[in-house]
Amino acid sequence: MKFTLLFTLFLVPVFNVFSQQLTLSGKIIDDQGKPVPFASVYIKNTTRGTSANSEGEYILQLKPGAYEVQYKAVGYKQESRKLNFTGSQVLNITLQTETYQLNNVVVKGDGEDPAYAITRKAIKKRKAHLNEVNAYTCEVYIKGLQKLLAAPKKFMGFDIQKAARENGLDSNRRGIVYLSESESKLSFKRPGDVHEEMISSKVSGSNRAFSFNRASDMKVNFYENIQDWEGLSNRPLVSPIADNALFYYNYKYIGFSTENGETIDKIKVMPKRLYDACFQGYIYILEDSWRIYGLDLFITKKQNINFVDTLRVNEQFFPVNEKAWMPSSVKFEFTAGLLGFKIGGYFISIYKDYDLEPTFAKREFAEVLRINKGVNKKDSVFWENERPIPLTEEEKTDYKNKAVLAKKRESKQYLDSLDNVNNKFNGGKLLLGGYRHNNRYEHESYSLDPLLPSIHFNTVQGFAFNYGGTFRKRVDSINNRYLFLGAKAGYGFSDHKFTGDMNGSAPLGSFTLGFNGGSDIVDLNNTSPVSPFINSLYSLFEKQNFEKLYQKQFISFFLHKRITGGWQATAGAEWADRKWLPNATSYSFFNPDNRTYTSNNPLTPLEDKPLFPENQSFKITFRTTYDFNDKYETYPNGRRYLPSPYPTIGFSYVEGIKGFLGSDVDYSLISADISKSDIPTGIFGNTSLYIGAGKFMNNNSLFYPDYKQFAGNEILFYKSGINSFLLLNYYTFSTYTQYIEGHLEQNFSGFFLNKIPLIRKLKLQEIVDVNYLSTPALKNYTELGLGIQYLNFRLMYGRSYNSGSNVNSAIRLGVGF
Repeated sequence: MKFTLLFTLFLVPVFNVFSQQLTLSGKIIDDQGKPVPFASVYIKNTTRGTSANSEGEYILQLKPGAYEVQYKAVGYKQESRKLNFTGSQVLNITLQTETYQLNNVVVKGDGEDPAYAITRKAIKKRKAHLNEVNAYTCEVYIKGLQKLLAAPKKFMGFDIQKAARENGLDSNRRGIVYLSESESKLSFKRPGDVHEEMISSKVSGSNRAFSFNRASDMKVNFYENIQDWEGLSNRPLVSPIADNALFYYNYKYIGFSTENGETIDKIKVMPKRLYDACFQGYIYILEDSWRIYGLDLFITKKQNINFVDTLRVNEQFFPVNEKAWMPSSVKFEFTAGLLGFKIGGYFISIYKDYDLEPTFAKREFAEVLRINKGVNKKDSVFWENERPIPLTEEEKTDYKNKAVLAKKRESKQYLDSLDNVNNKFNGGKLLLGGYRHNNRYEHESYSLDPLLPSIHFNTVQGFAFNYGGTFRKRVDSINNRYLFLGAKAGYGFSDHKFTGDMNGSAPLGSFTLGFNGGSDIVDLNNTSPVSPFINSLYSLFEKQNFEKLYQKQFISFFLHKRITGGWQATAGAEWADRKWLPNATSYSFFNPDNRTYTSNNPLTPLEDKPLFPENQSFKITFRTTYDFNDKYETYPNGRRYLPSPYPTIGFSYVEGIKGFLGSDVDYSLISADISKSDIPTGIFGNTSLYIGAGKFMNNNSLFYPDYKQFAGNEILFYKSGINSFLLLNYYTFSTYTQYIEGHLEQNFSGFFLNKIPLIRKLKLQEIVDVNYLSTPALKNYTELGLGIQYLNFRLMYGRSYNSGSNVNSAIRLGVGF
């Protein structure tokens, strides 16, 4: 027993020695003594490694043993060091600039550059390399840094100098504005299933926030024909080794180098046309296998990107087994400037511990992202051991200084002082922007509408004032759910009618319960296709009253629930007293062409004849939708479902019940629809589709507000929507029998029309306006009227050529009968 205990005590320190993590660190410089930023450091024949920071400093945690450490960076010769690692040590490395040989290649004046033959072989092998790994898991470290490089002292009255000081920037308004690190476990299964679990997260200046870093966002694959960086690029970008890349790129052979006995070709890639959705820079191709060894590419504003001026992507690969190479690191680096502000930064991801034969749970990929509680509570000791990229002195200082700020910002005293400053009443702001009063500590706020937009004009009320406010309070901190209340009150100065209503919603278990009630003057078309502001402009300046209104006194309730995944349902009930109203004024600022207002009855525009008698209605509604998608993200405060890549189908039912609470209506409407927005169409942009159909199974007693209405448009300012028509009368095509409508919209994101002049000679049938479709474009369109009641068939096609490279086009088809 004593021997066993002694042997056990002897083994404890021995195991500690062999299980402890030792540190290999140093600095990587070039042959001029300058740091080599973000050089890769890897243990040969493994997927374990790190990256240097922006100053060339690296750190690698290793257990005692024998290793061969490889150091490499794009444009430099690889260096290797064999180590018998028994204790922490410092190893500085000098990388020599790579010299690329031409291998006695001679390019004749009329001959083809040898880069094209290499590229064709890479294109031929593209699909094989794309599909060589069916699934994998790995660990990913991501670091994001954004710096303010320049800023004015003041901007539109806002004190930038003060804000910079409060956020830890220097006296010249320069410094780090975002610094974050995260570690995740990433799982992938072809064709595109992803699951990411964030293991740790650290955000400079906040003890509660979670990093915006996402391993799935850093995932790029140039073996795909196009790179669809939604949000960043208006157009999908063509890969330099896409099947049709030779149509978009020019190539130039720079030379070859040799590493580990393998030949690597360096090729310069350039867009054939200046504004094509293409990259510039260099790709490195491994001969024989013709796979990508590494790449260093960039795009600029000429490629029609958003937010930044230049974006550079650098990706390096390493072999995981004899057949498969996987990314070892990916870095996005960017710069941007606007109105005196200049920013720069990067996001870098380091990959390790690949498993190419993983096993997954049955529904693992339904959850795309998981962030558990506590991942942002790791201490500094944890990060010192786990962080693969050492911090620079500037980053260490930023973490230290902003930790003090973070603690201060979480205190009630600080939050109250911040609210006291921001909650100060400002009459000028109330006029145009409204007023908002926050209580950050209690997670509640109330707001008042801006005064000026609350004033409007229509021919029923004349000048009218409709003013409101809202109250919002978090009542469920676990799932981040809120109580919402809103109220409005108004008065018409010509019809002398007061209006007022109140609405609200609140969580009720897994349901959301809402209500709305009061008295209001509302649009006869329940889709509200023209806003009160736009109608006011047309009425006062052009004497055209497009908006038609009626009085509604009502109370309604609804209950909403996500049943499961992409299946949602809403049920509601409404009682209303409805009264048609005549015009009460003929006033306008101007009267072009001696116009007169049309009546408030859209079916008899020359006579103010009642459209319907005063009536009461009670109706129940039910709508359910399903988008064939169950993917979601899990956060500490709840679950968020993701937009579906599939169409959404919807089913609706409305029943007007006669006799209940004095209801005069007796009808039932059943309808179904299918829709999908932003369907990718490659370099041509995206398409949106909506098809709907419905039938009144019973129309024994109903009035115009009960009809099926359509979202039309008759003016210059088009209110966009997936089921909106470009040129359709707001009211005359409403129906109480049956209908079919269809909408197809193609949005071109400036893919080849870069040199089309802003003004050019047009054919008689073609009317083109800049930035919008105008009413004269009606001459372009064909309208057929058929059927006993009505059958309106419209094929709408309109184009607008914007300056530069954007082209918007729409085709819409609507049928009602």
